[in-house]
Amino acid sequence: MGFDQYHEPPDELPARTRTFARLCASLTEEAEAIGWYEQRIAVEQDPEALAVMRNAQTEEFKHFAMDLEFLLRRTPVWRSVAEGILFTDDDIVQAGEEAEEGAGLGGSGGGGQPGSLGIGSLKGAGL
Repeated sequence: MGFDQYHEPPDELPARTRTFARLCASLTEEAEAIGWYEQRIAVEQDPEALAVMRNAQTEEFKHFAMDLEFLLRRTPVWRSVAEGILFTDDDIVQAGEEAEEGAGLGGSGGGGQPGSLGIGSLKGAGL
């Protein structure tokens, strides 16, 4: 029995990796649910139904945050990058570049840096 969250044979993956994949899938599902509620809320006219939907969306916010925190606790480099981006008023893209560099990943132009895929920057590539 295969699942979409696995890209390798599940029976060959350690339990920790399977748990990580499950939480990644859950994070995605929570984000989708948040988006669905946002669309429903945008068009709903009944005040009582609207209140129910807002309450449900808030639950999804909580679930998303819990899934994310679980994953961040188990992936220190992810946490390091996230801490450089989240809850700041800085330019999001610049904060991301700085956070990536601060985590030793070299940023988007970091081909050859530790953690880099070695493909270099795509900036200005006209994609």
